Amino acid sequence: MMRHAFALFLLGTIPATASGEENADLATIHRIKNEAFLGSRVMDQLFYLTDVNGPRLTNSPGFRAAADWSVGRLKEWGVASARLEKWGTFGRGWSLTRFSAHLKEPVYAPLPGIPKAWSAATRGAITAEVVSAPLFTPQEDADRFDLPKVTERIRKYAADQKGRLGGRIVLIEPARELTPPTEPPSERYDDKKLADLVTSPEPFAAPPLPRPLLRLDPDPKKRWRIFAAYPAEVLWEYWESVENAYDRLTAFLHDEGAAAVLSTDQRGAGGIVFAENAGRWGKDAAAPPVWVVLQPEAYYRITRLVDRKIPVKVELEVAAAFSDEATDGVNVVAEIPGAKKKEEVVMLGAHLDSWHSGTGATDNAAGCAVALEAMRILKTLNLTMDRTVRLALWSGEEQGLYGSRGYVKEHFGDPVTMALKPEHAKLAAYFNVDNGTGKIRGVYLQGNDAVRPIFESWLAPFRDLGATTLTIRDTGGTDHQSFDDLGLPGFQFIQDPLDYGSRTHHSNLDVYDHIVPADLMQASAILASFVYEAATRPDMLPRKPLPKPLPKS
Repeated sequence: MMRHAFALFLLGTIPATASGEENADLATIHRIKNEAFLGSRVMDQLFYLTDVNGPRLTNSPGFRAAADWSVGRLKEWGVASARLEKWGTFGRGWSLTRFSAHLKEPVYAPLPGIPKAWSAATRGAITAEVVSAPLFTPQEDADRFDLPKVTERIRKYAADQKGRLGGRIVLIEPARELTPPTEPPSERYDDKKLADLVTSPEPFAAPPLPRPLLRLDPDPKKRWRIFAAYPAEVLWEYWESVENAYDRLTAFLHDEGAAAVLSTDQRGAGGIVFAENAGRWGKDAAAPPVWVVLQPEAYYRITRLVDRKIPVKVELEVAAAFSDEATDGVNVVAEIPGAKKKEEVVMLGAHLDSWHSGTGATDNAAGCAVALEAMRILKTLNLTMDRTVRLALWSGEEQGLYGSRGYVKEHFGDPVTMALKPEHAKLAAYFNVDNGTGKIRGVYLQGNDAVRPIFESWLAPFRDLGATTLTIRDTGGTDHQSFDDLGLPGFQFIQDPLDYGSRTHHSNLDVYDHIVPADLMQASAILASFVYEAATRPDMLPRKPLPKPLPKS
C-alpha cells in the first residue's frame, strides 16, 4: 500500500506543464522519480564507496579498490564500456596502516588526531620532548597567501630554529584561543538564503589576474572569487610555487632531524580533526616529516604546557605505506551510447578521491553514489537517448582538479592557450555533484544566462522537492570548473549545506553516518532527469563566448 500511495503522490505533484517554452518530458520524469525513490540503490552505492572501500586518497589502495568496484558495478548494470582511463601521471600512493598518539609527561592522556597524507612513518613507537617552534604567529596568518612573505618567513624560521629541533617533536602552530560557536553546525537553505543566492552581488568580470601570481587576498570571500573566475591551470601555478617554498621547510626539518611535527586546525574545535596533505606525492619527491594533526583542544593543552616551561613528552606511532608501483592517474569512465547523435555527448560526474581521516562520505562518495545511481536509473528504465551519456568519476580533485583537468585537456583543449580539439564542439553539457549530502536546491549558471529558461523548465517538476533556484553566480573549487575554464557548459548544483562546511568536509566525521538518504534520492532523480533532458533535447545547450587565451607569464 505504501508503494502505491507514494506513486499516487508523485503523480499528483507533477505540474501539468513545465514553465517556459521548453517543455520537460513529464512522463519520463515521473518514471525517473519513481525509480529514484521507490527502487533506490543509492545508499548501497554509498556503502561500498565508504564503509567497504573508504577512504580513497588518490592512488591509494582504497582509491583503486573503489575505482575497480565502480567499474564492476557499472558492468553489472549493462554499461559494458565501463573502464579506467589514464589522464596523466599523478605520483605515489599512500595509506595509513597504524596510528597512536599519547601525552606521556607531565601526565598521561590519549591524543586524538590523524597523520597528514604522505607523512613519513616513525620507526615503531617513539617518545620525544616537545618544543614550540611555530612558523607563523596569529598576526602573520594572512602572509600564508603571499608567496614572497612565505618564502622569507621559511628562510627566517630556518635561521631562528637551527640546532633546536633535533630529536624533538615540534609544535608548528602557535597557541590560539578557541571561541564558542555562534552558528548552528547544520543548516538548510531557507527562502531568504536562496533569494540571496539569486541576487548577484558582483559584476560578471573578474579582476585582472597578474602572472606570475604572487599573492592571494587573505579574505576567503575574495580568494573564492579568484578561484571561481580563472582556469585552475593558472591558479595551481601559484600553489605549485607555494609548495616549492614549503619544500625548503621540509628539507630543513629533515636536515635538523626533527622527530615529528604536530599541528592543528581551528575548524576542528569540539573534537573534530581536519587533516589534508603533509607534502608532495610525486614519485621522486622527498618524504615530508612525520606530521600529525591533533584535535585543537588537545593541541592547545600541549602548547600551554610548553609555553609555561613545563616539560612535555609525547609518544607517537605512525605506520604508513607508500606505493610507487602505479603512478598514473586514472578516472572511471563509462558510456551509454546515443541512438541518433552518438558523437554528441552529455556528461555527468563527481570526484571519487577523498582525504583519509574519514571515509570520504560527504566529500565525495555522496556525489559519486548519486552519479552512479543516475546511470543505474537511466539503464534500468532502458530510456532511449539521442546523445551518448558519459559518466566520469575523477581522481586527484583534492590535490588540484587533476583528473578532470587532465581529461578536459586530452579530449577538449587547453584552457590556457584555448587551442581546441574536435570533441569540444560535441559536448552538450557536463553536470557535477560535489557539495556534500544536502538535497539539490537549484543550479549555478556560471554566468550562462542563455540556459536559464531551459533549466527553469527542467527544474519545474521538482519544485515540490525543493529545487527552485537558479543563480547567475559562478561557483568554484570542483570539477565543473575544468569544463567552464574551456568555455564548455559545465554546471554544479546548489545543495543544502547541512554540516558539510562546518564539520564533515575533510574531517574525521566525513563518514556514512552523516549522509541523508532522502537527499541523495532526490539528487539522483534530478541528475538523471537533467541528463536525460540534455541527451534528448533537439539542440545542445547554449554556450557562453569562449574565454580568451591567457597571457604568457
